[in-house]
Amino acid sequence: MIFAFVAGDRARAQTDFDRKLNSLYRHTVPLVRPSGLKQAMGKGENVVLLDARTMEEYTVSHLPGARYVGFKKFDMASVQQIDKDAMIVVYCTVGYRSEKIGEKLLGMGFTHVKNLYGGILQWANEGLPLLNGQNEPTDSVHTYSRGWGTWLQRGTKVY
Repeated sequence: MIFAFVAGDRARAQTDFDRKLNSLYRHTVPLVRPSGLKQAMGKGENVVLLDARTMEEYTVSHLPGARYVGFKKFDMASVQQIDKDAMIVVYCTVGYRSEKIGEKLLGMGFTHVKNLYGGILQWANEGLPLLNGQNEPTDSVHTYSRGWGTWLQRGTKVY
Protein backbone atom coordinates (compact mmCIF):
# COMPACT_ATOMS: atom_id res chain seq x y z
CA MET A 1 0.00 0.00 0.00
CA ILE A 2 2.80 2.43 0.77
CA PHE A 3 4.27 1.90 -2.71
CA ALA A 4 0.90 2.61 -4.32
CA PHE A 5 0.61 5.83 -2.34
CA VAL A 6 4.10 6.97 -3.32
CA ALA A 7 3.59 5.92 -6.94
CA GLY A 8 0.28 7.81 -6.97
CA ASP A 9 1.94 10.92 -5.56
CA ARG A 10 4.70 10.71 -8.16
CA ALA A 11 2.12 10.30 -10.95
CA ARG A 12 0.17 13.34 -9.72
CA ALA A 13 3.37 15.38 -9.47
CA GLN A 14 4.26 14.38 -13.06
CA THR A 15 0.80 15.39 -14.29
CA ASP A 16 1.16 18.77 -12.58
CA PHE A 17 4.65 19.17 -14.06
CA ASP A 18 3.31 18.28 -17.53
CA ARG A 19 0.65 20.99 -17.18
CA LYS A 20 3.26 23.53 -16.13
CA LEU A 21 5.52 22.63 -19.05
CA ASN A 22 2.66 22.85 -21.53
CA SER A 23 1.94 26.39 -20.30
CA LEU A 24 5.59 27.40 -20.88
CA TYR A 25 6.27 25.93 -24.30
CA ARG A 26 5.36 27.74 -27.50
CA HIS A 27 5.86 24.45 -29.40
CA THR A 28 8.11 26.14 -31.97
CA VAL A 29 10.74 23.40 -31.61
CA PRO A 30 9.83 19.70 -31.68
CA LEU A 31 10.08 17.98 -28.33
CA VAL A 32 11.91 14.77 -27.50
CA ARG A 33 11.29 12.97 -24.23
CA PRO A 34 14.27 11.81 -22.17
CA SER A 35 13.45 8.15 -22.86
CA GLY A 36 13.41 8.84 -26.62
CA LEU A 37 16.73 10.66 -26.43
CA LYS A 38 18.29 7.87 -24.38
CA GLN A 39 17.03 5.34 -26.93
CA ALA A 40 18.50 7.33 -29.85
CA MET A 41 21.82 7.63 -28.04
CA GLY A 42 21.78 3.92 -27.21
CA LYS A 43 21.34 3.07 -30.90
CA GLY A 44 24.53 4.96 -31.65
CA GLU A 45 22.78 7.80 -33.46
CA ASN A 46 24.91 10.91 -33.79
CA VAL A 47 23.22 13.23 -31.30
CA VAL A 48 24.65 16.63 -30.42
CA LEU A 49 23.57 17.73 -26.94
CA LEU A 50 23.61 21.46 -26.21
CA ASP A 51 23.19 22.80 -22.67
CA ALA A 52 21.50 26.21 -22.67
CA ARG A 53 21.87 26.94 -18.95
CA THR A 54 24.44 29.02 -17.09
CA MET A 55 27.97 27.73 -16.57
CA GLU A 56 27.18 27.43 -12.85
CA GLU A 57 24.23 25.14 -13.62
CA TYR A 58 26.27 23.13 -16.14
CA THR A 59 29.08 22.60 -13.62
CA VAL A 60 26.69 21.19 -11.01
CA SER A 61 25.49 18.59 -13.51
CA HIS A 62 24.87 18.03 -17.18
CA LEU A 63 23.90 15.24 -19.54
CA PRO A 64 26.78 12.98 -20.60
CA GLY A 65 28.39 14.37 -23.75
CA ALA A 66 26.65 17.73 -23.56
CA ARG A 67 28.32 20.89 -24.80
CA TYR A 68 27.80 24.12 -22.90
CA VAL A 69 26.39 26.90 -25.12
CA GLY A 70 24.63 29.05 -22.54
CA PHE A 71 21.55 31.16 -23.01
CA LYS A 72 22.22 34.83 -22.35
CA LYS A 73 25.60 34.72 -24.08
CA PHE A 74 24.68 32.20 -26.78
CA ASP A 75 27.07 32.72 -29.68
CA MET A 76 26.11 31.31 -33.05
CA ALA A 77 29.81 30.83 -33.82
CA SER A 78 29.89 28.11 -31.14
CA VAL A 79 27.65 25.88 -33.27
CA GLN A 80 28.86 26.66 -36.79
CA GLN A 81 31.04 23.53 -36.91
CA ILE A 82 28.00 21.28 -36.31
CA ASP A 83 26.54 19.55 -39.38
CA LYS A 84 23.28 21.29 -40.33
CA ASP A 85 21.58 17.88 -40.66
CA ALA A 86 22.80 16.43 -37.33
CA MET A 87 20.26 15.62 -34.65
CA ILE A 88 20.64 18.43 -32.12
CA VAL A 89 18.94 18.27 -28.73
CA VAL A 90 18.96 21.43 -26.67
CA TYR A 91 18.09 21.40 -22.98
CA CYS A 92 17.96 23.64 -19.94
CA THR A 93 16.25 23.27 -16.57
CA VAL A 94 12.72 22.70 -17.89
CA GLY A 95 12.85 23.49 -21.61
CA TYR A 96 11.98 27.19 -21.76
CA ARG A 97 15.45 28.62 -22.47
CA SER A 98 16.36 25.68 -24.68
CA GLU A 99 13.28 26.27 -26.82
CA LYS A 100 14.56 29.82 -27.48
CA ILE A 101 18.00 28.49 -28.46
CA GLY A 102 16.33 25.84 -30.62
CA GLU A 103 14.43 28.58 -32.46
CA LYS A 104 17.74 30.33 -33.19
CA LEU A 105 19.26 27.08 -34.47
CA LEU A 106 16.29 26.46 -36.76
CA GLY A 107 16.66 30.03 -38.01
CA MET A 108 20.31 29.30 -38.81
CA GLY A 109 19.28 26.40 -41.05
CA PHE A 110 19.74 23.43 -38.74
CA THR A 111 17.16 20.87 -39.81
CA HIS A 112 16.90 18.33 -36.99
CA VAL A 113 16.64 20.38 -33.78
CA LYS A 114 14.73 19.14 -30.74
CA ASN A 115 13.99 20.50 -27.28
CA LEU A 116 14.37 18.07 -24.37
CA TYR A 117 10.95 17.73 -22.77
CA GLY A 118 11.12 18.78 -19.13
CA GLY A 119 14.80 19.59 -19.42
CA ILE A 120 17.34 18.28 -16.97
CA LEU A 121 14.64 18.02 -14.28
CA GLN A 122 12.69 15.42 -16.27
CA TRP A 123 15.93 13.66 -17.23
CA ALA A 124 16.87 13.35 -13.53
CA ASN A 125 13.31 12.41 -12.53
CA GLU A 126 13.54 9.46 -14.92
CA GLY A 127 16.72 8.33 -13.17
CA LEU A 128 18.99 8.95 -16.17
CA PRO A 129 22.72 9.62 -15.69
CA LEU A 130 24.24 13.02 -14.95
CA LEU A 131 27.83 14.18 -14.76
CA ASN A 132 29.35 17.01 -12.73
CA GLY A 133 31.97 19.54 -13.86
CA GLN A 134 34.69 16.91 -13.52
CA ASN A 135 32.66 14.50 -15.69
CA GLU A 136 32.01 12.23 -12.71
CA PRO A 137 28.57 10.74 -11.96
CA THR A 138 26.39 12.86 -9.70
CA ASP A 139 22.80 13.06 -8.53
CA SER A 140 22.95 16.84 -7.97
CA VAL A 141 20.79 19.06 -10.15
CA HIS A 142 20.85 22.85 -10.23
CA THR A 143 17.14 23.61 -10.24
CA TYR A 144 17.48 27.29 -11.26
CA SER A 145 15.51 28.39 -8.20
CA ARG A 146 13.72 26.97 -5.16
CA GLY A 147 10.42 27.36 -6.99
CA TRP A 148 11.55 25.21 -9.90
CA GLY A 149 13.18 22.84 -7.41
CA THR A 150 9.73 21.64 -6.36
CA TRP A 151 9.56 19.71 -9.65
CA LEU A 152 12.71 17.67 -9.01
CA GLN A 153 11.59 14.28 -7.65
CA ARG A 154 14.95 12.45 -7.78
CA GLY A 155 18.37 13.79 -6.94
CA THR A 156 19.92 16.46 -4.76
CA LYS A 157 18.61 19.98 -5.33
CA VAL A 158 21.15 22.76 -5.77
CA TYR A 159 20.08 26.41 -6.02
